[in-house]
Amino acid sequence: MSVFMALLLGLVQGIAEFLPISSSGHLAIIQNIFSADSAEDHLFFNVLLHFGTLISICVVYRAEIKEMISAMFEFFRRRSELDLGEPVVLKPPGRALLFVGIGTLPMIIAIFFLGMVDRLFANLGFIGFAIIATGGLLFISEKYIKRGNKTDKTMTVLDAVFVGLAQAVAIIPGLSRSGTTIVVGLVRGFAGNFAVRFSLLLSIPAVFGAMIVELYRAIRGGINFAALPAYLVGFVIATVIGFFTIHIVRRIITKGGLGNLAYSCWGIGALTLILSFIL
Repeated sequence: MSVFMALLLGLVQGIAEFLPISSSGHLAIIQNIFSADSAEDHLFFNVLLHFGTLISICVVYRAEIKEMISAMFEFFRRRSELDLGEPVVLKPPGRALLFVGIGTLPMIIAIFFLGMVDRLFANLGFIGFAIIATGGLLFISEKYIKRGNKTDKTMTVLDAVFVGLAQAVAIIPGLSRSGTTIVVGLVRGFAGNFAVRFSLLLSIPAVFGAMIVELYRAIRGGINFAALPAYLVGFVIATVIGFFTIHIVRRIITKGGLGNLAYSCWGIGALTLILSFIL
């Protein structure tokens, strides 16, 4: 892998992982257009890209993550100190952590479909349709779904399950994970900013799990240490760009710009369909 290709893929990962336009789809498109090595040839690079975007999320939401963990520890500490008959209320940050855990459970089911999903990364036609579908979701959410006011104080277990199922379905290349989970959150009545925040927090265990799986596969297949300098370039770019992209996404959802991203998805999806007949 060249440094240029690593830089390009890191840039795409940092942008598309958080903008609701599908990072997996865009990475597959670039790899097919440039006839780059398949993802199987650079699994460790994929681990580093995921690690970079994971760092971005943790940095941006470090205060919230700390509050969630503290609230959960406080809940169990108070439960152990008080009589079982005395009620102990889990604070909103602790509720958010609990719901992130519940929303992650559907990803266990998705693991059994990874082999089938891997084969779709080479199918540009399918990826094009999936990106167009992502655009449709964004357009509908912007034009026809009224923003709610649910937050971690008022969301329910069913809300977490639905958003989690959306995340599991979005392992399909071309279908945006962030876009799908944000839209389903809005359908369930989430406030705009909370839909983004819950989507990104929900991605932490999912991305971490993907890293573990890919690291295991990379170790079994052998790591190309000669490509490490290029890998590190992609890692740094994905981390830095991801940090700024998260702030952009929060601004977009506040000002109602999902509809504009829908047009972008439709254009890229249509172009991908055309390329699928050429390449």
